[in-house]
Amino acid sequence: MTGDSLGYALFATRWLQAPLYLGLVIAQGVYVYQFFQELLTLIERVASGHVEDSYIMLSVLKLIDVVMIANLLIMVIVGGYETFVSRIILHDHRDRPEWMSHVNSNILKVKLAIAIVGISSIHLLQEFVNMRETPSKDLMWGTIIHLAFIVSALALAYIAGPMGPHDAGTHPQSGDEDHMREAFPATSTTSDHIRRSPSNPPSSPN
Repeated sequence: MTGDSLGYALFATRWLQAPLYLGLVIAQGVYVYQFFQELLTLIERVASGHVEDSYIMLSVLKLIDVVMIANLLIMVIVGGYETFVSRIILHDHRDRPEWMSHVNSNILKVKLAIAIVGISSIHLLQEFVNMRETPSKDLMWGTIIHLAFIVSALALAYIAGPMGPHDAGTHPQSGDEDHMREAFPATSTTSDHIRRSPSNPPSSPN
């Protein structure tokens, strides 16, 4: 086996990760089921008329928690698949997320860290709302862990550097270039002429 064949074979092993992302899609379906189960329980309790404000607040926080975890799963599934498995071509799709145009491993890690901080803040808020039934030791450790998540997210953001699409080292894709041509036709025509013209035009024959 030549070196090129071995390289292609190793590169093809990235498709082993595809079933993992499909598993995360199934996990997201489980969270959808849990969301509507919690929502139906809340509606039934409110309809019965025997419910406290604290219970409604905790139930709503649980729903927000499920939604934020689902958002985290979407970022891992879509961003991880495009970063480590294969590109997702959605140039002409109107619902194409803006962050997909400049996603890479560093930006994905920062976004995941920020999402984890948001989920941790929801859990911590649930503990403080239910403070009467939450031991003070759990509140202390929950606050410490939340601060640790914040410090980790700030450290990842500092290491990753600027998160703009040009600063991240990526270039506009073909779909983005088409939009730029439509928005700035004169500039695009001039830039195309500059790129296509030779740097040193041949001299005229004597």
